[in-house]
Amino acid sequence: MAVFSNPFFSNHEEVVFVQDASVGLKAIIAIHNTQLGPALGGLRLWPYASEEEALTDVLRLSRGMTYKAAISGLNLGGGKSVIIGSPAIKSEALFRSFGRFLQGLGGRYITAEDVNTNVDDIEFIYQETGYAVGIHPEHGGSGDPSPYTAQGVFHGLRAALEKTFGQADWAKRSFAIEGVGNVGFHLARLLRQEKAKVFVTDIDPDRVQRAVDQFGCEAVSGTAIYDLKVDVFAPCALGSSINPETLPRLKCRIVGGSANNQLATPECGSELDRRGILYTPDYALNAGGLINVALEIEGYHRELAERRVASIYDIIRRIFTFAEKQGLPTWQAADKIAEQRLAALGPAHLRYLEQGRPWHIHRGRAGH
Repeated sequence: MAVFSNPFFSNHEEVVFVQDASVGLKAIIAIHNTQLGPALGGLRLWPYASEEEALTDVLRLSRGMTYKAAISGLNLGGGKSVIIGSPAIKSEALFRSFGRFLQGLGGRYITAEDVNTNVDDIEFIYQETGYAVGIHPEHGGSGDPSPYTAQGVFHGLRAALEKTFGQADWAKRSFAIEGVGNVGFHLARLLRQEKAKVFVTDIDPDRVQRAVDQFGCEAVSGTAIYDLKVDVFAPCALGSSINPETLPRLKCRIVGGSANNQLATPECGSELDRRGILYTPDYALNAGGLINVALEIEGYHRELAERRVASIYDIIRRIFTFAEKQGLPTWQAADKIAEQRLAALGPAHLRYLEQGRPWHIHRGRAGH
């Protein structure tokens, strides 16, 4: 399996393959960049069709975390980890084994929950290493980060609506949410609280029905979500939902949701721009969860987390302004802003290594 020649290998600092056959653990940890601080990114559990597919996913996701932390103003780098397998392999032994491997990295990578992992799973990891965030409040953590991811998306979409229509006017707007799992469900709740019209779809019909029953959303079958004439299309499932097949079907004014790597290729972002569809860059829009759990490193307080997550509104506005001034599509403008911060601050990891001290998490009881 090629690593350095993988098309998504992007000067990654470290890629670690770990295995513990006794518990069914086969995982990859990718540390993309620790220039601003330790790499932080979630642990995804997924039944990848091949090890190559898992490697591509973790390489792509970890790079995105570097840019997400940079554009959010966090002193963190980018990393990600994946466990190859179905959720059926979950066990205490599996996650504690992963935690022991994580401890061996000495704090260069800090994990959190992601697709098919939750707070309880991270708690098992936490029993073996302190390099885990998103743990229960009883241990000084913040718990499930998905409500904060949804809040950040909501704040960022307000900036997108104001850019497109002059003001948000939520009650006059329509949204198509692809994926109503943890984040998409909370986003639907926030939108319906503002009286917006919300269409939902998901591969799990029970999730769709829950959104319909609890919030009064309208159900849509499968890929028909791409054909709806709505103000906002919100990808909140897996990546690459904006691709050459789906993009021509979109009849929205704005694309913005919680999914990572929404654009199958950068060209898809440029094509959205050419079609007059405002793309709200995913890693900036969905940074609320990262901003929230990052506070656990310095000592968590909920009110401070909510204020920082609300700043995503300003981050998105800055991207739009920069894109307009520079004549760039928004995905490229976001990249340039993140890269400028990385270049300006220099290699923090080298300073830490020279001083001979690893990164530490200062755990305190969670504030409310």
